Amino acid sequence: MTVLEERIPEEHRGQRLDQALAALFPEFSRTRLKAWIEAGRVLVNGARPRPKDLVSGGEHVRVEPLEEPRVALEPEPIPLEVVHEDAALIVIAKPAGLVVHPGAGNPKSTLQNALLAREPALAQLPRAGIVHRLDKDTSGLLVVARTAPAHAALTKALARHEVEREYEAIAIGVMTAGGTVDAPIDRHPVDRLRMAVRGSGREAVTHYRVIERFRAHTHVRVQLETGRTHQIRVHLAHAGFPLVGDPLYGKRLVIPKGAGARVEAALRGFRRQALHAARLAFVHPVSGERVEYATPLPADFVELLAALREDARPVASDPRRRP
Repeated sequence: MTVLEERIPEEHRGQRLDQALAALFPEFSRTRLKAWIEAGRVLVNGARPRPKDLVSGGEHVRVEPLEEPRVALEPEPIPLEVVHEDAALIVIAKPAGLVVHPGAGNPKSTLQNALLAREPALAQLPRAGIVHRLDKDTSGLLVVARTAPAHAALTKALARHEVEREYEAIAIGVMTAGGTVDAPIDRHPVDRLRMAVRGSGREAVTHYRVIERFRAHTHVRVQLETGRTHQIRVHLAHAGFPLVGDPLYGKRLVIPKGAGARVEAALRGFRRQALHAARLAFVHPVSGERVEYATPLPADFVELLAALREDARPVASDPRRRP
């Protein structure tokens, strides 16, 4: 694997080395980087550090990744919606329900399997060129690199918070205004499937703005500064506004008092987190120009919004349906 060399940005001053490296090289997990440090595969200013050593910022880091056994992935001809492609990259609109990477419980039928069927040469790149991920039941845009230089450039841009990612979500509760959640995220101390806001976690910043309010829900636009696992879901739940349909961080189903059949059916039938990656913008790794891509809301999201909007209209004969 390619030797990685970078300088630790000043913004990471005071962080543990393994934590700083996880932010600097987001394509690798913190656990894997910690193992490489302990194996002597990481040098900081020419010396072998410990994972818990604190960084000052400005240090030169050299990482020699350990080659790991590759799990053979079978190409699968799964249809993909391509929003844009050129010699350096592919932008894909992922549907809800499609897993991005194979893993425990999802050994096949993933985006990675689909990409290998579409373009076998992607097998030479880490994770078939996938630069970032979306949860299985989150729909929307993903960028995939087609070359090693493009993969390196996009990965660095992501680590430096230079990739703009904008989402739309439907949250439970009526927000009076937008806001920002700046709270570190780490693995939940008991439930290893969940993430949680914890002081020991990695920096995480989420901005949200109100698009439309309904009687018991809010349609919001969300922008990420960082890209932690389940970040939007964790942060909005932490702010008191969990996403509709979220099986991990949501709360009981909320149906507005006196709601009609349409909105009740739409809410009961929405069996995934109401989250869609609507817009993606970054500097193209070859042209150097800023590019921007967008994808419309999926049908289930559109129907839920329409039902909530219809329900929010006051009806004189039924005061229970007033906001």
